[in-house]
Amino acid sequence: MNRAWVLLGSNVDKERHLPAAVSALRDLGLVAVSRAFETAPVGTDHPETFLNAAAVLETEASEAETRAACRAIEKAMGRVRDPDDAFAPRTIDLDLVIWNGVVRDADVHGQVHAAVPLADVTPDLVVTQDGRTLADVAIRIEASFFPRPRPDVILSIRP
Repeated sequence: MNRAWVLLGSNVDKERHLPAAVSALRDLGLVAVSRAFETAPVGTDHPETFLNAAAVLETEASEAETRAACRAIEKAMGRVRDPDDAFAPRTIDLDLVIWNGVVRDADVHGQVHAAVPLADVTPDLVVTQDGRTLADVAIRIEASFFPRPRPDVILSIRP
């Protein structure tokens, strides 16, 4: 059984799209989901804030199959990738960032939209060569960026 950590983000009708994406991930083996956090956009001057979360999947699928399934959910939810603007507003973004405990995306170590939701769902996972956990990484980042928890956006592993 494989374990995958997926980051979710939305800044278009986000209060609707983020829970819908969590619901879609149930079919891929969703076993845990973080709280929703509101964060500022990164790398762009688009003004819309994001809602971000992290999900943990347990799956028999391969890493490539899991990535493809995430892309299929994005497409079904109306995600359009703008080749001229990688930071364009999006209905949903699903990024497989950790596979079987191995970090696949550097955002895990340096971006609040990644580290804080991941730490919320799996705080004790060691993600650095010097032994720091997701909680350690998030605490360092969180002090600078102050993500805002959104308890009004309910995310659940159950229907």
